[in-house]
Amino acid sequence: MKKHHTHLIQQGENEIMEFKTSFNDEVIHSLVAFANTNGGTVLIGVSDDGKVKGAGTGRETIAQWINEVKNKTVPAIIPDAEIIEEGGRTVIALKIQEYPVKPVSVKGRYYKRVKNANHLLSVSEVVNLHLQSLNTSWDTYPDPAHRFDDISLDKVQQCIEAMKNRGMTITESPLSFLLKYDLIREEKPTNAAYLMFKNQDSIATTIELGRFQDIITIKDASRTQADIITQVEQVLDFVKKHINVALIITGEAQNTRKWQYPLEAVREIVLNMIIHRDYRSHSDSVVKIFDDKIEFYNPGKLPEGITVQDLLQNNYKSTPRNKAIAEFFKNLGLIEKYGSGIGRIMNYFADEKLPLPDFKTIGEGFQVTIFTSVVENVVENVVENVVENERKILELISNNNKYSALQIAEMLPLTQRTVQRYLKQLQEKNRIKRMGPAKGGYWKVVEDN
Repeated sequence: MKKHHTHLIQQGENEIMEFKTSFNDEVIHSLVAFANTNGGTVLIGVSDDGKVKGAGTGRETIAQWINEVKNKTVPAIIPDAEIIEEGGRTVIALKIQEYPVKPVSVKGRYYKRVKNANHLLSVSEVVNLHLQSLNTSWDTYPDPAHRFDDISLDKVQQCIEAMKNRGMTITESPLSFLLKYDLIREEKPTNAAYLMFKNQDSIATTIELGRFQDIITIKDASRTQADIITQVEQVLDFVKKHINVALIITGEAQNTRKWQYPLEAVREIVLNMIIHRDYRSHSDSVVKIFDDKIEFYNPGKLPEGITVQDLLQNNYKSTPRNKAIAEFFKNLGLIEKYGSGIGRIMNYFADEKLPLPDFKTIGEGFQVTIFTSVVENVVENVVENVVENERKILELISNNNKYSALQIAEMLPLTQRTVQRYLKQLQEKNRIKRMGPAKGGYWKVVEDN
Protein backbone atom coordinates (compact mmCIF):
# COMPACT_ATOMS: atom_id res chain seq x y z
CA MET A 1 0.00 0.00 0.00
CA LYS A 2 1.25 3.47 -0.77
CA LYS A 3 2.72 5.24 2.19
CA HIS A 4 0.22 8.08 2.32
CA HIS A 5 -2.70 5.67 2.38
CA THR A 6 -1.11 3.69 5.20
CA HIS A 7 -0.77 6.92 7.15
CA LEU A 8 -4.41 7.80 6.51
CA ILE A 9 -5.62 4.39 7.69
CA GLN A 10 -3.66 4.82 10.89
CA GLN A 11 -5.47 8.12 11.50
CA GLY A 12 -8.81 6.32 11.33
CA GLU A 13 -12.14 7.44 9.91
CA ASN A 14 -12.72 11.18 9.85
CA GLU A 15 -14.47 13.91 7.88
CA ILE A 16 -12.72 12.90 4.63
CA MET A 17 -12.11 9.16 5.13
CA GLU A 18 -14.46 6.18 5.48
CA PHE A 19 -13.64 2.44 5.80
CA LYS A 20 -15.82 -0.35 4.35
CA THR A 21 -15.12 -4.08 4.16
CA SER A 22 -17.26 -4.42 1.01
CA PHE A 23 -19.17 -2.37 -1.54
CA ASN A 24 -22.83 -1.67 -0.64
CA ASP A 25 -25.33 1.19 -0.46
CA GLU A 26 -23.55 2.61 2.57
CA VAL A 27 -20.51 3.26 0.35
CA ILE A 28 -22.73 5.37 -1.92
CA HIS A 29 -24.15 7.18 1.13
CA SER A 30 -20.61 8.11 2.14
CA LEU A 31 -19.67 9.26 -1.37
CA VAL A 32 -22.79 11.45 -1.48
CA ALA A 33 -21.98 12.85 1.98
CA PHE A 34 -18.43 13.67 0.83
CA ALA A 35 -19.77 15.29 -2.37
CA ASN A 36 -22.06 17.50 -0.28
CA THR A 37 -19.26 18.53 2.08
CA ASN A 38 -15.55 18.80 1.31
CA GLY A 39 -14.94 15.66 -0.72
CA GLY A 40 -13.38 12.44 0.59
CA THR A 41 -12.35 8.83 0.06
CA VAL A 42 -13.96 5.48 0.83
CA LEU A 43 -11.46 2.64 1.28
CA ILE A 44 -13.13 -0.70 0.44
CA GLY A 45 -11.44 -3.69 2.02
CA VAL A 46 -10.69 -2.05 5.38
CA SER A 47 -12.64 -2.73 8.58
CA ASP A 48 -13.91 -0.04 10.94
CA ASP A 49 -10.94 -0.56 13.25
CA GLY A 50 -8.47 0.04 10.41
CA LYS A 51 -7.47 -3.59 9.68
CA VAL A 52 -6.85 -4.39 6.03
CA LYS A 53 -9.12 -7.28 4.99
CA GLY A 54 -8.87 -6.92 1.23
CA ALA A 55 -11.60 -6.33 -1.33
CA GLY A 56 -10.82 -9.34 -3.52
CA THR A 57 -12.13 -7.93 -6.77
CA GLY A 58 -11.06 -7.05 -10.29
CA ARG A 59 -11.30 -4.06 -12.59
CA GLU A 60 -14.62 -5.16 -14.12
CA THR A 61 -16.19 -5.22 -10.68
CA ILE A 62 -14.85 -1.74 -9.97
CA ALA A 63 -16.43 -0.50 -13.21
CA GLN A 64 -19.75 -1.98 -12.07
CA TRP A 65 -19.43 -0.18 -8.72
CA ILE A 66 -18.75 3.15 -10.40
CA ASN A 67 -21.71 2.64 -12.72
CA GLU A 68 -23.97 1.83 -9.75
CA VAL A 69 -22.86 5.03 -7.98
CA LYS A 70 -23.63 6.99 -11.14
CA ASN A 71 -27.10 5.45 -11.59
CA LYS A 72 -28.21 5.86 -7.97
CA THR A 73 -27.17 9.50 -7.44
CA VAL A 74 -28.83 12.74 -8.57
CA PRO A 75 -27.09 14.64 -9.98
CA ALA A 76 -24.92 11.72 -11.05
CA ILE A 77 -21.49 11.59 -9.44
CA ILE A 78 -18.61 9.47 -10.73
CA PRO A 79 -15.86 8.65 -8.24
CA ASP A 80 -12.22 8.11 -9.16
CA ALA A 81 -10.99 4.58 -8.39
CA GLU A 82 -7.54 3.43 -7.36
CA ILE A 83 -6.36 -0.13 -6.75
CA ILE A 84 -3.95 -0.39 -3.83
CA GLU A 85 -1.94 -3.47 -2.84
CA GLU A 86 -0.86 -4.16 0.73
CA GLY A 87 0.67 -7.45 1.83
CA GLY A 88 -0.95 -9.33 -1.01
CA ARG A 89 -4.37 -7.86 -0.30
CA THR A 90 -6.27 -5.45 -2.50
CA VAL A 91 -7.92 -2.28 -1.26
CA ILE A 92 -10.05 -0.12 -3.54
CA ALA A 93 -10.05 3.62 -2.97
CA LEU A 94 -13.15 5.43 -4.30
CA LYS A 95 -12.52 9.16 -4.20
CA ILE A 96 -15.02 11.97 -4.86
CA GLN A 97 -14.51 15.72 -5.04
CA GLU A 98 -16.85 18.24 -3.48
CA TYR A 99 -19.71 18.73 -5.92
CA PRO A 100 -20.11 22.37 -7.05
CA VAL A 101 -23.94 22.55 -7.13
CA LYS A 102 -25.40 20.89 -4.05
CA PRO A 103 -27.04 18.85 -2.76
CA VAL A 104 -26.42 15.41 -4.26
CA SER A 105 -28.90 12.68 -3.32
CA VAL A 106 -29.02 8.89 -3.31
CA LYS A 107 -32.47 7.31 -3.69
CA GLY A 108 -34.07 10.64 -2.70
CA ARG A 109 -32.00 11.03 0.48
CA TYR A 110 -29.41 13.68 1.16
CA TYR A 111 -26.35 13.24 3.36
CA LYS A 112 -23.58 15.46 4.62
CA ARG A 113 -20.33 14.50 6.33
CA VAL A 114 -20.09 15.53 9.96
CA LYS A 115 -16.80 14.45 11.57
CA ASN A 116 -16.62 10.67 10.94
CA ALA A 117 -20.32 10.02 10.26
CA ASN A 118 -22.91 10.62 7.54
CA HIS A 119 -25.67 13.00 8.60
CA LEU A 120 -29.09 12.64 6.97
CA LEU A 121 -30.27 16.14 6.05
CA SER A 122 -33.66 17.54 6.94
CA VAL A 123 -35.74 19.43 4.39
CA SER A 124 -34.58 22.83 5.69
CA GLU A 125 -30.95 21.67 5.64
CA VAL A 126 -31.35 20.54 2.03
CA VAL A 127 -32.73 23.95 1.07
CA ASN A 128 -29.96 25.79 2.92
CA LEU A 129 -27.26 23.64 1.33
CA HIS A 130 -28.64 24.36 -2.12
CA LEU A 131 -28.82 28.10 -1.47
CA GLN A 132 -25.28 28.14 -0.07
CA SER A 133 -23.93 26.33 -3.11
CA LEU A 134 -25.47 29.05 -5.29
CA ASN A 135 -23.90 31.66 -2.98
CA THR A 136 -27.33 33.03 -2.21
CA SER A 137 -29.94 32.76 0.54
CA TRP A 138 -33.68 32.41 1.01
CA ASP A 139 -34.25 36.12 1.54
CA THR A 140 -32.99 36.96 -1.98
CA TYR A 141 -35.85 35.05 -3.66
CA PRO A 142 -39.18 36.61 -4.68
CA ASP A 143 -41.82 36.40 -1.98
CA PRO A 144 -44.62 34.32 -3.53
CA ALA A 145 -47.18 35.39 -0.92
CA HIS A 146 -46.88 39.18 -1.29
CA ARG A 147 -47.06 41.83 -3.95
CA PHE A 148 -45.28 45.09 -4.55
CA ASP A 149 -48.25 46.90 -2.96
CA ASP A 150 -47.43 45.16 0.34
CA ILE A 151 -44.30 47.22 0.91
CA SER A 152 -43.98 50.89 1.86
CA LEU A 153 -41.93 53.16 -0.42
CA ASP A 154 -41.88 55.72 2.40
CA LYS A 155 -39.92 53.25 4.52
CA VAL A 156 -37.55 52.66 1.61
CA GLN A 157 -37.02 56.43 1.31
CA GLN A 158 -36.25 56.68 5.04
CA CYS A 159 -33.53 54.07 4.61
CA ILE A 160 -32.14 55.90 1.58
CA GLU A 161 -31.87 59.08 3.66
CA ALA A 162 -30.13 57.15 6.45
CA MET A 163 -27.59 55.80 3.96
CA LYS A 164 -27.01 59.28 2.50
CA ASN A 165 -26.29 60.56 6.01
CA ARG A 166 -23.58 57.90 6.22
CA GLY A 167 -21.92 59.32 3.11
CA MET A 168 -23.36 56.95 0.50
CA THR A 169 -24.29 58.44 -2.86
CA ILE A 170 -27.81 57.41 -3.84
CA THR A 171 -29.67 59.22 -6.60
CA GLU A 172 -32.34 56.64 -7.36
CA SER A 173 -36.00 56.87 -6.46
CA PRO A 174 -37.26 54.28 -3.94
CA LEU A 175 -38.52 52.02 -6.73
CA SER A 176 -35.31 52.30 -8.75
CA PHE A 177 -33.34 51.72 -5.56
CA LEU A 178 -35.19 48.45 -4.92
CA LEU A 179 -34.60 47.29 -8.49
CA LYS A 180 -30.92 48.26 -8.44
CA TYR A 181 -30.26 46.29 -5.25
CA ASP A 182 -32.24 43.23 -6.45
CA LEU A 183 -34.90 43.70 -3.79
CA ILE A 184 -37.60 43.41 -6.47
CA ARG A 185 -37.56 40.29 -8.64
CA GLU A 186 -40.11 39.02 -11.12
CA GLU A 187 -42.24 42.06 -10.23
CA LYS A 188 -42.46 40.82 -6.63
CA PRO A 189 -40.67 42.00 -3.51
CA THR A 190 -37.99 39.60 -2.36
CA ASN A 191 -38.42 38.00 1.03
CA ALA A 192 -35.88 40.51 2.36
CA ALA A 193 -37.75 43.48 0.91
CA TYR A 194 -41.05 42.38 2.42
CA LEU A 195 -39.56 41.79 5.88
CA MET A 196 -37.74 45.14 5.89
CA PHE A 197 -40.35 47.40 4.29
CA LYS A 198 -43.77 45.79 4.78
CA ASN A 199 -46.50 48.39 5.20
CA GLN A 200 -48.58 46.42 7.71
CA ASP A 201 -47.79 44.34 10.76
CA SER A 202 -47.91 40.59 10.17
CA ILE A 203 -47.17 37.31 11.92
CA ALA A 204 -44.13 36.77 9.68
CA THR A 205 -41.98 38.79 12.10
CA THR A 206 -43.65 38.19 15.47
CA ILE A 207 -41.40 38.76 18.49
CA GLU A 208 -42.95 38.01 21.87
CA LEU A 209 -41.71 40.23 24.72
CA GLY A 210 -42.25 39.51 28.40
CA ARG A 211 -41.20 40.73 31.83
CA PHE A 212 -41.35 37.82 34.28
CA GLN A 213 -41.44 37.84 38.06
CA ASP A 214 -40.59 34.12 37.94
CA ILE A 215 -40.76 31.41 35.30
CA ILE A 216 -44.59 31.41 35.25
CA THR A 217 -45.65 34.86 36.51
CA ILE A 218 -45.76 37.57 33.85
CA LYS A 219 -45.61 41.19 35.04
CA ASP A 220 -45.78 42.79 31.60
CA ALA A 221 -46.13 41.48 28.05
CA SER A 222 -45.92 42.97 24.59
CA ARG A 223 -45.58 41.85 21.00
CA THR A 224 -44.11 43.39 17.88
CA GLN A 225 -45.05 42.33 14.35
CA ALA A 226 -43.57 45.35 12.58
CA ASP A 227 -40.97 45.40 9.83
CA ILE A 228 -37.62 44.10 11.05
CA ILE A 229 -35.84 47.47 10.87
CA THR A 230 -38.42 49.08 13.16
CA GLN A 231 -38.29 46.06 15.46
CA VAL A 232 -34.70 46.76 16.50
CA GLU A 233 -35.66 49.86 18.49
CA GLN A 234 -38.97 48.38 19.64
CA VAL A 235 -37.25 45.43 21.30
CA LEU A 236 -34.56 47.68 22.79
CA ASP A 237 -37.19 50.04 24.19
CA PHE A 238 -38.99 47.14 25.89
CA VAL A 239 -35.74 45.90 27.41
CA LYS A 240 -34.80 49.37 28.67
CA LYS A 241 -38.28 49.78 30.14
CA HIS A 242 -37.76 46.72 32.34
CA ILE A 243 -34.13 46.88 33.43
CA ASN A 244 -32.63 49.06 36.12
CA VAL A 245 -30.71 52.24 35.52
CA ALA A 246 -28.80 54.44 37.94
CA LEU A 247 -27.53 57.99 37.58
CA ILE A 248 -23.77 58.33 37.83
CA ILE A 249 -22.84 61.88 38.88
CA THR A 250 -19.65 62.64 36.99
CA GLY A 251 -19.41 66.37 37.53
CA GLU A 252 -19.89 67.07 33.84
CA ALA A 253 -22.76 69.00 32.29
CA GLN A 254 -24.50 65.72 31.54
CA ASN A 255 -24.24 62.85 34.00
CA THR A 256 -23.96 59.19 32.98
CA ARG A 257 -26.68 56.58 33.24
CA LYS A 258 -25.52 53.17 34.41
CA TRP A 259 -27.70 50.41 32.97
CA GLN A 260 -28.11 47.00 34.53
CA TYR A 261 -26.68 45.48 31.31
CA PRO A 262 -24.33 47.04 28.74
CA LEU A 263 -26.77 48.40 26.16
CA GLU A 264 -24.24 48.06 23.34
CA ALA A 265 -24.16 44.31 23.96
CA VAL A 266 -27.95 44.08 24.19
CA ARG A 267 -28.21 45.91 20.88
CA GLU A 268 -25.79 43.45 19.23
CA ILE A 269 -27.82 40.52 20.52
CA VAL A 270 -31.10 42.02 19.26
CA LEU A 271 -29.55 42.73 15.85
CA ASN A 272 -28.21 39.17 15.58
CA MET A 273 -31.60 37.82 16.61
CA ILE A 274 -33.43 39.78 13.91
CA ILE A 275 -30.88 39.42 11.10
CA HIS A 276 -30.15 35.71 11.50
CA ARG A 277 -33.65 34.49 12.34
CA ASP A 278 -35.06 31.66 10.24
CA TYR A 279 -38.20 33.38 8.96
CA ARG A 280 -39.41 30.16 7.35
CA SER A 281 -39.99 28.68 10.78
CA HIS A 282 -43.46 28.74 12.34
CA SER A 283 -41.92 29.61 15.72
CA ASP A 284 -41.62 33.17 17.02
CA SER A 285 -38.66 34.97 18.49
CA VAL A 286 -39.04 35.43 22.25
CA VAL A 287 -37.44 37.82 24.75
CA LYS A 288 -37.93 37.01 28.45
CA ILE A 289 -36.72 39.49 31.08
CA PHE A 290 -36.22 38.25 34.64
CA ASP A 291 -34.79 39.99 37.69
CA ASP A 292 -31.31 38.61 37.13
CA LYS A 293 -31.19 37.59 33.47
CA ILE A 294 -32.63 38.08 29.98
CA GLU A 295 -33.25 35.24 27.51
CA PHE A 296 -33.26 35.90 23.76
CA TYR A 297 -34.62 32.93 21.78
CA ASN A 298 -34.59 32.81 18.00
CA PRO A 299 -35.84 30.22 15.47
CA GLY A 300 -32.92 28.86 13.47
CA LYS A 301 -29.93 26.81 14.58
CA LEU A 302 -26.28 27.64 13.99
CA PRO A 303 -25.03 26.96 10.46
CA GLU A 304 -23.99 23.36 9.84
CA GLY A 305 -20.48 22.66 11.09
CA ILE A 306 -20.34 25.63 13.48
CA THR A 307 -20.50 24.94 17.20
CA VAL A 308 -21.01 27.26 20.16
CA GLN A 309 -17.34 26.72 20.99
CA ASP A 310 -16.42 27.90 17.49
CA LEU A 311 -18.44 31.07 18.13
CA LEU A 312 -16.72 31.81 21.40
CA GLN A 313 -13.26 31.19 19.93
CA ASN A 314 -14.05 33.12 16.73
CA ASN A 315 -13.13 29.93 14.88
CA TYR A 316 -15.62 30.11 12.03
CA LYS A 317 -16.41 31.75 8.72
CA SER A 318 -19.42 34.03 8.88
CA THR A 319 -22.30 32.62 6.83
CA PRO A 320 -25.38 34.83 7.30
CA ARG A 321 -28.64 32.93 6.97
CA ASN A 322 -30.18 36.01 5.34
CA LYS A 323 -27.46 37.55 3.18
CA ALA A 324 -29.56 40.33 1.65
CA ILE A 325 -30.86 41.45 5.06
CA ALA A 326 -27.38 41.32 6.60
CA GLU A 327 -25.91 43.38 3.75
CA PHE A 328 -28.69 45.98 3.96
CA PHE A 329 -28.33 46.33 7.74
CA LYS A 330 -24.60 46.81 7.18
CA ASN A 331 -25.26 49.59 4.67
CA LEU A 332 -27.58 51.23 7.21
CA GLY A 333 -24.75 51.21 9.72
CA LEU A 334 -26.64 48.93 12.11
CA ILE A 335 -23.88 46.31 12.01
CA GLU A 336 -20.18 46.81 11.35
CA LYS A 337 -19.22 43.58 9.62
CA TYR A 338 -20.26 39.96 9.50
CA GLY A 339 -19.15 37.61 12.23
CA SER A 340 -17.68 40.12 14.70
CA GLY A 341 -20.73 40.64 16.93
CA ILE A 342 -20.16 37.72 19.32
CA GLY A 343 -16.68 38.92 20.24
CA ARG A 344 -17.92 42.44 20.93
CA ILE A 345 -20.77 41.11 23.09
CA MET A 346 -18.33 39.13 25.21
CA ASN A 347 -16.00 42.12 25.55
CA TYR A 348 -18.82 44.44 26.67
CA PHE A 349 -19.74 42.10 29.52
CA ALA A 350 -16.11 41.49 30.46
CA ASP A 351 -15.47 45.25 30.60
CA GLU A 352 -18.43 45.66 32.97
CA LYS A 353 -17.18 42.71 35.07
CA LEU A 354 -20.50 40.94 34.55
CA PRO A 355 -20.97 37.19 33.99
CA LEU A 356 -20.35 36.25 30.36
CA PRO A 357 -23.43 35.43 28.25
CA ASP A 358 -24.53 31.85 27.69
CA PHE A 359 -25.04 30.62 24.10
CA LYS A 360 -26.82 27.36 23.35
CA THR A 361 -28.91 25.52 20.78
CA ILE A 362 -32.45 24.69 21.92
CA GLY A 363 -34.43 22.43 19.59
CA GLU A 364 -34.57 24.11 16.18
CA GLY A 365 -33.50 27.47 17.60
CA PHE A 366 -30.72 29.34 19.35
CA GLN A 367 -30.78 31.14 22.69
CA VAL A 368 -28.57 33.79 24.22
CA THR A 369 -28.88 34.42 27.95
CA ILE A 370 -27.27 37.41 29.64
CA PHE A 371 -26.85 37.76 33.38
CA THR A 372 -26.43 40.63 35.79
CA SER A 373 -24.69 40.83 39.11
CA VAL A 374 -26.87 42.12 41.96
CA VAL A 375 -28.16 45.44 40.77
CA GLU A 376 -27.88 46.93 44.24
CA ASN A 377 -24.13 46.95 43.69
CA VAL A 378 -24.60 49.52 40.96
CA VAL A 379 -26.73 51.71 43.20
CA GLU A 380 -24.27 51.34 46.06
CA ASN A 381 -21.45 52.53 43.82
CA VAL A 382 -23.50 55.55 42.81
CA VAL A 383 -24.29 56.39 46.45
CA GLU A 384 -20.63 56.04 47.35
CA ASN A 385 -19.69 58.52 44.61
CA VAL A 386 -22.27 61.02 45.87
CA VAL A 387 -21.21 60.68 49.51
CA GLU A 388 -17.54 61.03 48.61
CA ASN A 389 -18.13 64.25 46.66
CA GLU A 390 -20.27 65.65 49.48
CA ARG A 391 -17.50 64.82 51.96
CA LYS A 392 -14.92 66.65 49.84
CA ILE A 393 -17.14 69.74 49.64
CA LEU A 394 -17.70 69.71 53.43
CA GLU A 395 -13.94 69.48 53.97
CA LEU A 396 -13.28 72.46 51.71
CA ILE A 397 -15.98 74.55 53.40
CA SER A 398 -14.60 73.65 56.84
CA ASN A 399 -11.23 75.08 55.79
CA ASN A 400 -12.69 78.18 54.16
CA ASN A 401 -16.38 78.94 54.69
CA LYS A 402 -16.37 81.69 52.05
CA TYR A 403 -15.62 79.45 49.05
CA SER A 404 -18.02 80.01 46.16
CA ALA A 405 -19.50 77.20 44.06
CA LEU A 406 -17.18 78.22 41.22
CA GLN A 407 -14.08 78.01 43.42
CA ILE A 408 -15.11 74.60 44.78
CA ALA A 409 -15.76 73.36 41.23
CA GLU A 410 -12.26 74.36 40.16
CA MET A 411 -10.63 72.51 43.08
CA LEU A 412 -12.40 69.15 42.95
CA PRO A 413 -12.81 69.32 39.82
CA LEU A 414 -16.54 69.35 39.12
CA THR A 415 -18.73 71.67 37.11
CA GLN A 416 -20.16 74.69 38.87
CA ARG A 417 -23.67 73.43 38.24
CA THR A 418 -22.85 70.05 39.83
CA VAL A 419 -21.35 71.72 42.89
CA GLN A 420 -24.45 73.88 43.27
CA ARG A 421 -26.57 70.73 43.23
CA TYR A 422 -24.37 69.13 45.92
CA LEU A 423 -24.58 72.26 48.05
CA LYS A 424 -28.35 72.18 47.80
CA GLN A 425 -28.38 68.50 48.78
CA LEU A 426 -26.17 69.22 51.80
CA GLN A 427 -28.53 72.00 52.87
CA GLU A 428 -31.53 69.69 52.54
CA LYS A 429 -29.71 67.14 54.68
CA ASN A 430 -29.06 69.87 57.25
CA ARG A 431 -25.29 69.44 56.93
CA ILE A 432 -24.62 73.09 56.00
CA LYS A 433 -26.44 76.43 56.25
CA ARG A 434 -26.04 79.59 54.23
CA MET A 435 -25.41 82.57 56.44
CA GLY A 436 -25.97 86.04 55.01
CA PRO A 437 -26.61 87.06 51.42
CA ALA A 438 -25.57 85.12 48.34
CA LYS A 439 -22.73 87.59 47.86
CA GLY A 440 -20.70 88.38 50.91
CA GLY A 441 -22.22 85.59 53.02
CA TYR A 442 -20.58 82.37 54.16
CA TRP A 443 -21.23 78.67 54.82
CA LYS A 444 -21.79 77.23 58.27
CA VAL A 445 -21.12 73.52 58.78
CA VAL A 446 -23.70 71.93 61.08
CA GLU A 447 -21.94 69.78 63.64
CA ASP A 448 -23.04 66.13 63.92
CA ASN A 449 -25.20 65.41 66.95
